[in-house]
Amino acid sequence: LPACRDSELFIKDLHFDEVPVRIYLPRAPSASKRRGVIFFHGGCGIFGSIATYERICRYIARKSDSVVVSVGYRLSPEHKYPAQSLDCLTATVHFLKTAESYGVDPGRVIVCGDSVGGNFTASVCQELVGREDIQKIRAQVLIYPFLQALNFNLPSYQKNAFTAFLSRERTVHFILKYLNKDCSMKEAILAGAHIPERMNLKYRKWINPDLIPETFKRGYKPPPPTSFSPEVHEKTKEFLKTRFSPLLAEDAVVCRLPDTCIITCEHDVLRDDGMLYKKRLEDNNVNVTWHNVEKGFH
Repeated sequence: LPACRDSELFIKDLHFDEVPVRIYLPRAPSASKRRGVIFFHGGCGIFGSIATYERICRYIARKSDSVVVSVGYRLSPEHKYPAQSLDCLTATVHFLKTAESYGVDPGRVIVCGDSVGGNFTASVCQELVGREDIQKIRAQVLIYPFLQALNFNLPSYQKNAFTAFLSRERTVHFILKYLNKDCSMKEAILAGAHIPERMNLKYRKWINPDLIPETFKRGYKPPPPTSFSPEVHEKTKEFLKTRFSPLLAEDAVVCRLPDTCIITCEHDVLRDDGMLYKKRLEDNNVNVTWHNVEKGFH
């Protein structure tokens, strides 16, 4: 769909280093350079587009008086992972380098995304912490983000296992579709058979139901032990990469991340991903604002 006319915004379809974007610029003059918001849409890396998030991006641009860039990253399975996160990274770097030409203060650029877009947001911010040639990201906004693929038995996964739209089973199904993997591995992954015990022990300091506050663990039951499957592990090694599971990044990276806003929903399997990342960021002295929408769902 083409960009529609808006009485408050100039809307343009552009390409940032061959990545399609739609940019929303407030029409009203500004006495100083505006904030910039780079937005990555959700959709499991398979669905969604600039057009489906048109109303949301317009709303953000209007209400915050910011220049918003909506990124139309390539989708799986036509474009294999990690094309999606690489497109987001490319568009972000381009905007940081050219922000002033759009009336944006390059020191006031926020990266934002929902669901898998939250995953791309976390990944991009982590990959940019070591870059000295561009301005630092001012803040990141993660809206019910997907952040890890090790443990699908956290309290929020148990509580919302059969929630409409994004159930526990469907989450893993979409992950496998996104990565172009055999969906017959789904049950083994749900049981945790894809992660060797040494890896579970290594990452328990970060991915552990004991780290979830008791008020969010009502009814939680530890899952029964499962047998490790070397075959499934070999086929799902991407799960352990920080680009795919940003929650696994080392403290040396996490401590350098920008101010963060995390939004979680009570009726969402991904709620605990956001809560665990919140703890990691706070433990590394990163400023975090957290909102949990009590009646919200994915």
